[in-house]
Amino acid sequence: MTSAGSLRGGVMLAATGMAWGGMFPVIKQLLPHLDPVSLTLLRFGLSIPVLVLLLMVVEGRKALSTGGRMLQLWWLGTLGFAGFGLLLVLGVQSTRPEHAAVVPALMPLIAVVVTALRERTRPQVPALAAIALAALGVLLVVSRGDPAQLLQVGTGRGEILVLLGAVCWVLYTLGAGRFPGWSGLRYTTLTLGFGTITILAVELVALATGLARWPAMSAIPELAPAMGYLVLVASVMGFLFWNAGMAAIGPKRGVLFINLVPVTAFAVALLKGHVPNMAEIMGVACVIAALGINSVSRPRTRSDRVRG
Repeated sequence: MTSAGSLRGGVMLAATGMAWGGMFPVIKQLLPHLDPVSLTLLRFGLSIPVLVLLLMVVEGRKALSTGGRMLQLWWLGTLGFAGFGLLLVLGVQSTRPEHAAVVPALMPLIAVVVTALRERTRPQVPALAAIALAALGVLLVVSRGDPAQLLQVGTGRGEILVLLGAVCWVLYTLGAGRFPGWSGLRYTTLTLGFGTITILAVELVALATGLARWPAMSAIPELAPAMGYLVLVASVMGFLFWNAGMAAIGPKRGVLFINLVPVTAFAVALLKGHVPNMAEIMGVACVIAALGINSVSRPRTRSDRVRG
């Protein structure tokens, strides 16, 4: 890989990290107008036509074939997009967006745990230290340095939901290993399509039970910019740039760019007038340090394939 290619890959990953960090306050902005299920359905449903068109242009119509593996694609898409997508929005609904944004930075460490459980091995000592440091960081952010806050009802609920979603995303990402020879674009597009079918089913149930609602037509122009950001920037651009950037500079270095997600979310919060306290800053620093320790202290494994 040339230096120009590495630079281009780094720029793509940095843009993705910042786009995903900005996604959290945008979701929070939309939630008063859209319930979590409808928001998730619109985000991914509107992304599908764009990705399908790109896939057909880049790889041809044959790339739309499931290769007889529709059920696998549906299950993985359900994990990745119905699971992570819905739990992410529900989590943001229950906590500050910048607090929720810290959790996705744990994905590489979650992948270490998942891989160890699957292969019945114990993570190496540096990886265990990184996991412990990251857990401390999240606790500092959630409690804002006051341990008594953790005992209050509802504290940490949003972060736990996002964590469960992150586990779903890690399982989805590791599932890409079952499709050797498939591009990231093809895997993402087909799993997104099938996963959105699951979200649609949930939406129909939610509408029937009164748990979901569609916004008034008069509100659509107001919601369009934020929804456009989620669809075109956080989803379409994010998926494409993350995969291309990882291919350009490699997962071991590329995964460090996930640190830009919480950093960007906290920067947006600061611009909106929320000044983080020292415990929140130290918590984010712990998570970033943990990811760095994990990245430089172990050889590449299957868990390095975690991508957005």
